[in-house]
Amino acid sequence: MADIIRPPLRLRPSEQRTILLAGDLVASVGAMFAALFTWYQFSLVREVARLVERGFSESRAERLAATIIELKIPVWFYLLPLVWLLLMVDSYETHTAASWRKTLRGIAVAPIVGLLGYSLLFTFNQDPESLPRIGVGAFLIFASILTLAWRAIYIRLYTSSGLMRRVLIVGAGKAGHSLADIYRKFSPPPFILIGYIDDDLRKQAKSYHGFAVLGSSQKLLEMIETHRISDIVVAINGEIKGETFQTILDAQEQGVEVTRMPIMYEEMTQRVPVEHLESDWVIRSFVDQVRVSGVYELFKRLMDIFGGLLGLLIFAIIFPFTAIAIVVESGFPIFYSQERLGKGGRLFRIYKFRSMMQDAEADGEARPATVNDPRVTRVGNFLRRTRLDEMPQFLSVLTGEMSLVGPRAERPELVAQFQKQIPFYRARLLVKPGLTGWAQINYGYVASVKETVVKLEYDLYYIKHRTLNMDFNIVLRTIGTVLRRTGR
Repeated sequence: MADIIRPPLRLRPSEQRTILLAGDLVASVGAMFAALFTWYQFSLVREVARLVERGFSESRAERLAATIIELKIPVWFYLLPLVWLLLMVDSYETHTAASWRKTLRGIAVAPIVGLLGYSLLFTFNQDPESLPRIGVGAFLIFASILTLAWRAIYIRLYTSSGLMRRVLIVGAGKAGHSLADIYRKFSPPPFILIGYIDDDLRKQAKSYHGFAVLGSSQKLLEMIETHRISDIVVAINGEIKGETFQTILDAQEQGVEVTRMPIMYEEMTQRVPVEHLESDWVIRSFVDQVRVSGVYELFKRLMDIFGGLLGLLIFAIIFPFTAIAIVVESGFPIFYSQERLGKGGRLFRIYKFRSMMQDAEADGEARPATVNDPRVTRVGNFLRRTRLDEMPQFLSVLTGEMSLVGPRAERPELVAQFQKQIPFYRARLLVKPGLTGWAQINYGYVASVKETVVKLEYDLYYIKHRTLNMDFNIVLRTIGTVLRRTGR
């Protein structure tokens, strides 16, 4: 058999994120040096003008100014490239980075947030010279331009068909259909989906979601060569025939990447496919693999303590204004409390600023909040969009009942209801609930069991993949949500 022709470059999402990060770092370092040059030239022109006013000729003023000018560069100025990477944190998901619209929005928001942060520091700083306006302004401009140029190159490479993976799905059943359905929602697509392979004669020559069943597993190697397949996704629930399994192994030996459907689903959506999981997979993922190191637990707790103290400080500052606004609009009480389920199903009580009218559940029935919920007050709507209603929960973070990052703390009544309808729902209780989380920043309000399943998939993805880097990323994205007032 002839050698399989594959794309010259095949990068996994993690590798693509590394390339994105490296490119942004190079762009931001270049912006820093360009800003220093601009700052120097501006200072030089200003000094020349001052010397000319004192009677020096222009040529002599230029020579003299060149010997006088010495920039006082604060140490933190050299950290601006790292600050820029933090400001761009929302743009490091490969699907986001491949979209021109989302890329432009991210690059537009980053300098605005940076400028607001700089303005705040400049207002309260006692030494304005330690915060050079020209240098910072020039950096934000150059960083935006250079990052935009680099992202244009990345998008061009990402969407080039010659560099994209070519994928074949083995199994045209429910699991395979789910992958194709998700694939069709991406623009641009994360790879090129060629079609299906399935041994069921009833499915031969049929099409699902616009992708044809090209043949049986006996033709798998032939299809790989004909269509230059780089990746195979095994989307077969249950037992795989011995002949099919051997053919897949033969393809893998020839360099084709073989991935199971749940893994590809996670890669595409950053969620766990709850409706397509088998018990043995769940045991492997959430019993054997869910354990994290003691170092992670230690640093996560330290991050919670630091974040809890900082949060309570902010809470103390905003409390008088928030309390007055709540009382003026809808009276007392200022806070409301509820019982929630924590790690291992332990009950604890949370406190929030009241964002709904009094007696919002007068009938005693527990109901989750929905989009445009009529029970939410005008002040409450602002508090929810900025997430300021969550500020009292920093006390629970400090005491250890909650964490900064984790699944949303849910009410016992709702947990009892959902676990009867949704498989693996109680798996959320394997970790502490969080003030913010992977599901909170990626999904909005849920108004149905189907939407609750999607949110659970995000929670389980976090539980399986959680790291300090992921926690930090979620915190930074949450700060961006607060500044943009897009909370839910």
